[in-house]
Amino acid sequence: MSRFQRWREPLTALGLAAGPVVALGFTRFAYALLLPAMRGDLHWTYAQAGGLNTANAAGYVIGAGTAVFWARRFGDRAAFLGTLVVSALTLLLTGLTASYPALGALRFVGGVTTAVCFVLGSALAARIAHGAGQRRAALLVAIYMAGVGIGVVLSGILVPAVFAGAGDAGWRAGWLVLGVLGVVAVLAVGPALLAVRRVDAAAEAPTAGLSRAALARLAPTFAWYILFGAGYVSYMTFVIALLREQGLGTSGTATFFVVLGLASVLATLTVWGRLIGRLPGGRAPALVSLLVLLGVLPVLLLPAGLPAALVSAVVFGSSFMAGPTAATVLARRALPPAGWTAGIALLTVAFSVGQAIGPLLSGALSDSGGVAVGLWLSVALLAAAALVVLRQRADRPAHLAETTRPAPTGVR
Repeated sequence: MSRFQRWREPLTALGLAAGPVVALGFTRFAYALLLPAMRGDLHWTYAQAGGLNTANAAGYVIGAGTAVFWARRFGDRAAFLGTLVVSALTLLLTGLTASYPALGALRFVGGVTTAVCFVLGSALAARIAHGAGQRRAALLVAIYMAGVGIGVVLSGILVPAVFAGAGDAGWRAGWLVLGVLGVVAVLAVGPALLAVRRVDAAAEAPTAGLSRAALARLAPTFAWYILFGAGYVSYMTFVIALLREQGLGTSGTATFFVVLGLASVLATLTVWGRLIGRLPGGRAPALVSLLVLLGVLPVLLLPAGLPAALVSAVVFGSSFMAGPTAATVLARRALPPAGWTAGIALLTVAFSVGQAIGPLLSGALSDSGGVAVGLWLSVALLAAAALVVLRQRADRPAHLAETTRPAPTGVR
């Protein structure tokens, strides 16, 4: 590999990461920062608050399920960029209404576009190093996933700054600021546009469906992703509400969110990209689930305060985005290149089903017993996820086995 290619591939993955910055870091996870203010200003119950996240997750299910259609209809690149633009626009529109049905509709639309953008961006990232070793491919996927952490860091800096001057009523301005930043990221000769143009056209493969055998091979991973999605998103939805309930102010919750995002970026780039490429079968997602579970416990078991919150932010933040990284790498390993987009899309459907169920159940438990009770659901779901995925076998599919089969005698 030339020196130019060695640097071009990571830069391409980093450019694609503009997708998860806006679509996940802003559209999805910044909701945790804005939720307590929206709930207080609009007088919602926890179930209503969780219901908006469920609307987002329901849209995510549909978006993930139709991602292959959009890729075939418009092409991976155009669909990736188009849904990224719509994701940024929904951020702006969310700040312009206080109507619960309208907010639910916007969260739903944002879920659809977020999923399509994320699935197609993941598939593009998986294709950057087509034909390269599994470890390098995993590293490039991890660089793409690091965009989520970057979005979380920016949200943690910008949103509390808005609240400092406006209080709970500042949630509108918070969405608008994120929307403006999202539009700028897309329109100002964005790195995503440069990145998708640089994906080697020779590496592209036609998008195809999956056989029953391929789906059966990944059955434990599908089950894991449902449980993992439900467990981690319940924490991400309500942890800020818990910290505020425990007495942490705006500066404390902002510090928590920034540390969580920084931990995600650093660990995704320096640890998970290499580690996931080395661990066979379901060991990587099982390890991820266990670490995410451990990240939830400090805010439930340690004395309330900033130290417990920061321990939770570091442990949880350093591991939660390794889940999508592991899922993408497993799909790349188990499926032929033509099935990568479909495989990642179906896995994302499973992920989003869990994310639709988790906040609703956690919100209902929080209404009856407090936010901490709702977060214990995360612990149980993540424990189940770690156990289920250990059944994922490390089979080597035919398309990979053929590339490493020794040549017949006499063939050079």
